[in-house]
Amino acid sequence: QVQLVESGGGLVQAGGSLRLSCAASGRTFSNYAMDWFRQAPGKEREFVAGIRRSGGSIDYADSVKGRFTISRVNAKNTVYLQMNSLKPEDTAVYYCAVGIRVGVSHADIEYDYWGQGTQVSVSS
Repeated sequence: QVQLVESGGGLVQAGGSLRLSCAASGRTFSNYAMDWFRQAPGKEREFVAGIRRSGGSIDYADSVKGRFTISRVNAKNTVYLQMNSLKPEDTAVYYCAVGIRVGVSHADIEYDYWGQGTQVSVSS
């Protein structure tokens, strides 16, 4: 059974940092894109960052460029999101999503599996 488990969320003050982890199990995900999304209260879910299976193609939302860094360790079936210079606007539930066929649009329907999410709260 495939399972994605996010961890590393919490409450931090503006300007602080957090590192999120998404550990996948049930199969090997080396051929899957592994991406991060987030959803704030009352808002639509939005793409944050993504990394392709080769590790050579990385995308970031404009709102997080220069502050967030995505990486993966295929031997551990794990993708990370290092978040620096956090802002209150970053407050959201962050989700890990993986897919074997993910295009440049990062449409939700392109992903095969989703995690349950981890809460990130940033206070002023």
